Amino acid sequence: MQHFSISPRELVASFWRNRSLIFTLVRREIAARYRGSILGMLWSFFNPVFMLIIYTFVFGVIFKSRWSQGSDSKTEFAIVLFAGLIMFNLFAECVNRAPGLILANTNYVKRVIFPLEILPWVALGAALFNWGVSFIVWFIFYIILFGVPHITALLLPITLIPLALIVMGLIWGLASIGVYLRDVSQIIGIIVMAMMFVAPIFYPITSVPEKYRNLLYFNPLTLAIDEARDVVFWGKVPDVAYYLLYLACALLIAWLGFAWFQKTRKGFADVL
Repeated sequence: MQHFSISPRELVASFWRNRSLIFTLVRREIAARYRGSILGMLWSFFNPVFMLIIYTFVFGVIFKSRWSQGSDSKTEFAIVLFAGLIMFNLFAECVNRAPGLILANTNYVKRVIFPLEILPWVALGAALFNWGVSFIVWFIFYIILFGVPHITALLLPITLIPLALIVMGLIWGLASIGVYLRDVSQIIGIIVMAMMFVAPIFYPITSVPEKYRNLLYFNPLTLAIDEARDVVFWGKVPDVAYYLLYLACALLIAWLGFAWFQKTRKGFADVL
């Protein structure tokens, strides 16, 4: 029986060894999403534009919501909210899809010799495309409304790294569990929805009573959302100590998910 290494080194080596295949599959998946539509990949640009306009109207004009740190600008709440929502959407897209990832690619399991461990990289890559387009839209609106972005915006990719690692760990783990337990996709949908409301997306974390505030940091989205907003909107550099701790936890989660996937993948063909 074939042995699948669970070492952290293999995690990195597998990605590097199959990088061309990963890029090809990501590109094919992105193209497949918009194949047959009149506007094609332009929808990836128009969708976040429409959402941002809606958020601006609903929260800025109707509810007249304001962010605690900001001014009385009608649009500020919406654009700050949207920055957090972009980070959440990356997480939700990947995690909601994870339980069915192997089930949707059974031909790779049964018919050919294929590095199954790269499928989560493909899922993340496609989600990162949408994340990137959404932030391009965000920056366009920011420039129109507020002017030149802060120099700290260059740190945005760095703030994404821990969240991406956590997402990878969860995809590996949930993709494996989803093969053996089909109900997990329903459970994950509920959990992800709950995580959206216990993360500081629609409210600043300072509005949460202090005795409950630390609980929000158990949500892996909290730091990612706060750090992304700090660098792109508030012009702040993330706290180095918190970031390094977050990164260390993310690396551990990624490796644990990878190890679980490698340990359980031997039985995929029997179940499918």
